[in-house]
Amino acid sequence: MKVVILAGGYGTRINEEAKFRPKPLIEIGGYPIIWHIMKHYSIYGINEFIICCGYKGEMIQEYFKENKEKWDVKTIDTGLETMTGGRLKKISDYIDNETFCITYGDDLKNIDINELIRFHKKSRKSVTLSAFQPTGRFGLLELDNDNVLKISEKVPGDGYWYNGGYYVVEPNIFEYLENDSTIWEKEPLNKLAAENQVSAYKYNGPYQPMDTLEDKKKLEKMWNEDKAYWRS
Repeated sequence: MKVVILAGGYGTRINEEAKFRPKPLIEIGGYPIIWHIMKHYSIYGINEFIICCGYKGEMIQEYFKENKEKWDVKTIDTGLETMTGGRLKKISDYIDNETFCITYGDDLKNIDINELIRFHKKSRKSVTLSAFQPTGRFGLLELDNDNVLKISEKVPGDGYWYNGGYYVVEPNIFEYLENDSTIWEKEPLNKLAAENQVSAYKYNGPYQPMDTLEDKKKLEKMWNEDKAYWRS
C-alpha cells in the first residue's frame, strides 16, 4: 500500500522555522517531522511514499536523495500555489487503481495503521478519515455513529470530533478532484460524505500539533525526555 503525503504548504504559522525550510523538514530530535511520520507507517510494513511537494520542495527532494531508510520515496512537484485536492489530482498516475493512504507532512499521531486499514475495508466506503477530539482548532466533523455527514470550518471549544488527517481512500476519490484550486477537505470530502461514502475511525490517543514554535518546543521536549507518544 502507498502513502501520499501532502507536504507543499507554506507553514506560515511557524514562520520562524518555515522561512528557512519547508515545514515537513523542521526537525524533532534531529529528524525531520516527515521522517517521524514515515517511520510510523513503516512500522506497519508500509514503505512506499509519494510526497506532494510545493513550497521549497527542492529541499525535500534533496533530503530524500540520500534516503538511508529502506523506503521507496517519490517526490513530486505539485506546484507552489496548488491546493490539497489539486496536489492529490496531480499524483493520480502514481496510484495503480488501489486503496491508498493520505496524510499530512506535519502531523504526528500514534494511530494504529493496521486497525485504520481494517476499519476502512470493513466500512466498504470510499474514504475513512481519522477523527479525534482536541481542544478545538481543527475541522469539525458531524457524525452519525461512524458515518461522516459533514465537514465544517474550525470552531473553538472542547468535546467535538475533528478531522484527524490520517486517511485510507479508494482511487475513485480522483473523480471528485477538479483542478489546482480544489481543496480536498472541503467540497470533495463533503460531497463524498453527502453520498454516505465517508467513515470515521475514532482516535483517542495523545496529540500535539506543530503549528507554532512553542508547539515545536513541546514536541522536542517529549522526544528528549523519551516521552514522545509517537515513538516506537
